[in-house]
Amino acid sequence: MALPKRRISSTRRDKRRTHFKLKPTAPTVCSHCKQPKMAHRVCQNCGFYAGVERIQPED
Repeated sequence: MALPKRRISSTRRDKRRTHFKLKPTAPTVCSHCKQPKMAHRVCQNCGFYAGVERIQPED
């Protein structure tokens, strides 16, 4: 197995890892009430998901 000739500094290692970060998820628009909601989740405003009412919204 090959071995590195020189030690990789922490700065060089961290420069390589700058793109390994999570991006915040952008909200989508509910197809029923047009309010912003998280993607792939039931709308908290109207209770619909994929065109079907899944939960009763709280008043």
